[in-house]
Amino acid sequence: MQTLDPIIQEAVAAFAATDDGDALEQVKARFLGKSGSITALLKGLGALPADERKAAGAAINRVKEGVEAALNARREAIRQQALAARLAEEALDVTLPGRGETRGGLHPVTRTLERIESLFRSIGFDVADGPEIETDFFNFTALNTPADHPARSMHDTFYLQDEAGGVADGILLRTHTSPIQARYMQAHVARYAHLETMPEIRIIAPGRVYRVDSDATHSPMFHQVEGLWIGENISFADLKGVVADFLRRFFESDDLQVRFRPSFFPFTEPSAEIDVAFMGGALKGRWLEIAGCGMVHPNVLRHAGIDPERYTGFAFGMGPDRLTMLRYGVNDLRLFFDGDLRFLRQFV
Repeated sequence: MQTLDPIIQEAVAAFAATDDGDALEQVKARFLGKSGSITALLKGLGALPADERKAAGAAINRVKEGVEAALNARREAIRQQALAARLAEEALDVTLPGRGETRGGLHPVTRTLERIESLFRSIGFDVADGPEIETDFFNFTALNTPADHPARSMHDTFYLQDEAGGVADGILLRTHTSPIQARYMQAHVARYAHLETMPEIRIIAPGRVYRVDSDATHSPMFHQVEGLWIGENISFADLKGVVADFLRRFFESDDLQVRFRPSFFPFTEPSAEIDVAFMGGALKGRWLEIAGCGMVHPNVLRHAGIDPERYTGFAFGMGPDRLTMLRYGVNDLRLFFDGDLRFLRQFV
């Protein structure tokens, strides 16, 4: 049988001339495929005399092993070439300065809420919480808001749908944080029902609220902080003192005026709007409405089980979003909730 070494040399040369993995597999078929030269030699062993088959088979297997070794070596070389090319393409310049970690911070409205809570805690107020999905009773009825009041209209309030797609009976997104006060009063009365004299209620109720409203100074979702102080002999003078002190501490200035302008709210009587005027800065001389307030209406106290002949109290409600606008000089409320990091990074 003639020497088979030229087959190995031919295979090595054919493999070396190929730089692509798919093309290499096609070249492989010339030698090791079903119609390849080595496969043809193996098929021809049966035609050889019996005494020559063993030696011929060994020679053919040696050639086959040599071709397979050359094939595997070329496969690895092509893989290494592809890896080197990819590494060169994706190379990192380790001498470049790192990007570093971006610095996060609290949202400006969150900063304002925390500031308000801290200031009221310092004068003995607790912070109360309640559900954002409320019942008609706690959102309206318990707060002396009659059934024909405009605030109950779907044009002003987000009502939830039932399974049939209709308006769920008495379930809505709270329009203010006053329901927290109503719930707190009921729980407070129940907790101290065994005492002859009820301890004072002194709380603020911060949280998100929802109304059908959207423009530069209003948002469908916004925040409120409402305050409540109920006890014996609580008067409007106490209300004025608490609110005026808070505003001066919040804005860190004694150079502002506070006035209480008569108004109307269903849950307080008498009621007032709270306005402030700054004596300096861009808003110098302008009166700005900050909050609403008043003495808690006797009907609200009765709904909570509190005797209005013995106990009185005041309530107030302010928008921390508006306070944030004033504190940071922002003139469009929607900027706080657009999620624009270029805007929010200013407050980090």
